[in-house]
Amino acid sequence: MKPVLQIALDFIDLHRALGVAREAVKGGADWLEVGTPLLKAEGLEAVRKLRAEFPHATIVCDTKTMDAGRIEMEAAAKAGANVATVLGAAPDATVRECIEAGRNYGIRVAVDLVNVKDPVARARAAAAWGASLVGVHCPIDQQMEGKDPFAVLREVAGAVEIPVSVAGGINSETAATAVAAGASVVVVGGAITKAEDAEDAARRIKRVIESGVAEKTELFKRGGASEIRELLARPSVPNISDGYHHMPVLPGLRPVVPGVHMVGRALPVRAYPGDWAKPVEAIDVAEEGDVIVIDAGGVPPALWGELATHSAVQRKLAGVVIHGAIRDTPEIRKLGFPAFARHVTARAGEPKGFGEIGVPIEIEGIRVEPGDWIVGDDDGVIAIPASHAVEIANRAMDRLEFENRLRKEIQQGSTLGKVADLYKWEKR
Repeated sequence: MKPVLQIALDFIDLHRALGVAREAVKGGADWLEVGTPLLKAEGLEAVRKLRAEFPHATIVCDTKTMDAGRIEMEAAAKAGANVATVLGAAPDATVRECIEAGRNYGIRVAVDLVNVKDPVARARAAAAWGASLVGVHCPIDQQMEGKDPFAVLREVAGAVEIPVSVAGGINSETAATAVAAGASVVVVGGAITKAEDAEDAARRIKRVIESGVAEKTELFKRGGASEIRELLARPSVPNISDGYHHMPVLPGLRPVVPGVHMVGRALPVRAYPGDWAKPVEAIDVAEEGDVIVIDAGGVPPALWGELATHSAVQRKLAGVVIHGAIRDTPEIRKLGFPAFARHVTARAGEPKGFGEIGVPIEIEGIRVEPGDWIVGDDDGVIAIPASHAVEIANRAMDRLEFENRLRKEIQQGSTLGKVADLYKWEKR
């Protein structure tokens, strides 16, 4: 089977799915998938609309059937789907029933191996029962943890002779890897559906699939622990907050230097208001790229100024965050050093030496521990627990990509209310 490009239309609004499908088909997408979110939100009407507009396309209905196999395969087939999916984790009886129903109603059945403990064994069983293809699938929530499907894909593709599809954060850099690992169907979601120009994105990935030559992309990729700094360099603080359940920012902190984007590991400092001894000593303790986070009770006097900033620049620190007061702000702006504080005041305190360096602190209910990630921009400062940093960074990138697509649709003559189908999704 010649490798084909399948676009996963994982929307909850049919009009947006149709719009992206039109662009993707122009760019060379072969199969159109009614993703599970779209199927749940719009029902089989999504299949019918795609079939009406694209009469010659292969339509995949991602039913992810777990029970009632015959009924769901029949419904998908009668709505116009060419392919429907059953979960490999479903009971044997359900998987076999879906395959038998597929023969009866003329629809190909794909067995999705998501979260199956032994995907190779399950793929072999599905092939023996007559499945048309099996799918290796790294789900979105696992992608956010930095995982990919390629190791499993190689094992499954080497174990069965039926076509194998692969899904899981694939982009123009990894589509060639997918084909080389044995994929006959390359399923792409966000790298097309969140692209400002879905037609161009589909064309690029189709070219990669056919040529086997990867093409670099700055977006639509997820990373692991070694890439957190790089991942957090692009999203805004609002992107990070939105991407992780409206995560709160450190309250009341404003940038001294507008337009900066600060990213670094936290070195927390607990200090007495105005006591600048421990904050200054922390400069010598901090590693290159760190952010010093100071809890001084949120009140003046100042415990950081121009000379501390010069020292931090010499040490190549990423920034300073002060739950307290700062001064010498004109000089700090000239240096362009990322500094955030609760107050600005000319009055300095005295170096008495109270406090601690490198200990957990809590700023108005938000805990900051050594090694946590700190991101700051004009909208404030957010502290990301090290234990969740990979997931939060990847979700922030996902949110950035999503908003890029919304912005493009608005610029093409729509409004936020329309592209988000606001009235439709209001809570009743």
